[in-house]
Formats: sequence, structure tokens, C-alpha cells
Amino acid sequence: MAVHPNQALFGGEKPFPIIPSCEHFAGSEKLILKALTMQDTVGPVFDITCDCEDGAAAGQERDHAEMIVRVLNSEANKYKMAGARIHDYTHPSWRQDIDILVSGAGQVLTYITIPKCTNINQASEMITYIQETAKAKNVSRRIPVHILIETHGALKQVHEIAALPWVQVLDFGLMDFVSAHHGAIPATAMRSPQQFEHRLLARAKAEVVAAALANGVVPAHNVTLDLKNAETTYADAYRARNEFGFMRMWSIYPTQVQAIVEAMKPDFAEVADAANILLAAQQADWGPIQYEGELHDRATYRYFWEILQKAKLTNVAIPEAASSAFFG
Repeated sequence: MAVHPNQALFGGEKPFPIIPSCEHFAGSEKLILKALTMQDTVGPVFDITCDCEDGAAAGQERDHAEMIVRVLNSEANKYKMAGARIHDYTHPSWRQDIDILVSGAGQVLTYITIPKCTNINQASEMITYIQETAKAKNVSRRIPVHILIETHGALKQVHEIAALPWVQVLDFGLMDFVSAHHGAIPATAMRSPQQFEHRLLARAKAEVVAAALANGVVPAHNVTLDLKNAETTYADAYRARNEFGFMRMWSIYPTQVQAIVEAMKPDFAEVADAANILLAAQQADWGPIQYEGELHDRATYRYFWEILQKAKLTNVAIPEAASSAFFG
């Protein structure tokens, strides 16, 4: 019987998270429902982050969190690909956010995003509270946690933060990080090309990516401020992916979603090679093979299996034989 790559290639080891390359933020019920409709139209190629932090009006934090629970439990949430960003550690509502979201939508919540941590202790305390709340509410699944790296303290401890339990994504928060430099980084560095070329920002982005990947966590890039020009978003996503190694990016406007997905999707030629290599490997019971004059073994099989999974997530065509063998 043919052995599936998940069983053959990991052997109990934690696989790298294969999640959409785009994360779209929506801060109101209207925008969340609009994003869910778009998700239904273009397919499940992006996640939606329902925003409790910037999206909730002051004094209406409870109502806003309860609205998110209601929407996530509705038929509108067809693909169950929506998470939520809670308030930061200094805000009095962060525990209330977790209480409402986990108890009301813990079974469908794709992730919880934690913003503005200034040190590992804050991140650890908030993750522990999520875990304890899930246990108390009989939510048996691990709820993935995304952590924003946007302060000096978080960047200094980024490797330790990436190693915390339940962490799935490290997000780089550009605007708060620039603001934290008190004018040493100019405002022009909040957009391209300076966001990639200013040495302090290039250093920070590279450090976030390195910490994430060293700990089996997905690095996610900041937003593009230009809302209307999809070409700018595409160029930013392409540089983030190919020059820095980011594997996910935020969207804050509907036209940005497809641009990010297109820029970060696998190359079709590589997908075709991945399909051929993995089919041959499966036939060889996952032993070494030769493909077009080159040796391949389990080390390269893992790489190509991730390529196929990412292709599936981004609607890149997969040859029928591989699609049937690995996704049928």
C-alpha cells in the first residue's frame, strides 16, 4: 500500500505549519462579513483576522468580541479560516477578549493574535491564559497563537518568544516598530523601498524570519500602506518572500489579497517537479531516487511536499496523478 508523505517523511516530528500566505484584517461586522463573502468567491486562499484591538470602539469591547463569536459560528464562516486579534497586555480587556472568544468560538477559531508584547513574560502569560481558558471551557484543540513583533523588547527576545508553546506565526509590525525609534527611522521607511533597505528594518525583518524558521514557526510580513495599487502590494510581497523569506503577509484592503497570494505562490515549474519527484519517491517506498540526473532523498522530499501543499492552498494547478495520490 502506498505510504502518504505525512507518514513517510516526518515520523512523529512536528511538521512545519502549512497555512495561507495571506492574512486579511477586518475590524467591523460589515467588513468581516464582506471578507467572508470574498473568501467564498475566490476560494479558501487567505485567512481573515477579526480585529478586537483597533476594530473595537472604546467602551464596546465586550459587544465587539461577542459579535465576532456570533459571526464565526454562523454559516457565513464557510471555510473556518478566521482568527482574531485581541487587545495588548496593557489593555484591561485582553482577558475578557480571550474569555469570550475561546468560550464562544474555541472550536472554530483559526488563531489568536497577540499584539505589542514588550517581553517574553507578557507573551507567556497571555498564552498560558489562553491555554487555561481552553481547558476550563473543554476546548480540547490547541488554538494557534500569532505574536506581533513590533517593539524593541520583543525583537530582543524574538528567538525565545518563537519557542513558546502554541505559537504558529511571528508577525512583523512595521509601523509600531518604526514609531518606537523616536525619529531615528524616517516615516518614508514605512513604505517601499526603504522598508526593505533601511538597515535597522532589514536587520529586524531578517531576525524575525530567522527566529521563526528556526523554531518551526511561520514568519509574516507587515502591510502595504498603498491601498489601491495592487502592483505595489505584489512588489512588496514578492520582495518579502524572495529577499527575506517571509511566508505570509497581511492585507488591509480587498484588492491586496490576490496580489499577495500571487506573489507568494509556488512557481508552476517547481510544482510540476515536486509532483514527479514525490510520485517516484512513493513508488520507491521513500528511498533515494534519481530525477533528471540528480539525487533526491527524504531531505528534498520534505521540501517538495511543502511545495505541493502550498500549491494546493494557493490554487496552483497540481498534476492529476499527484493530486489523486496525495490529496485524493
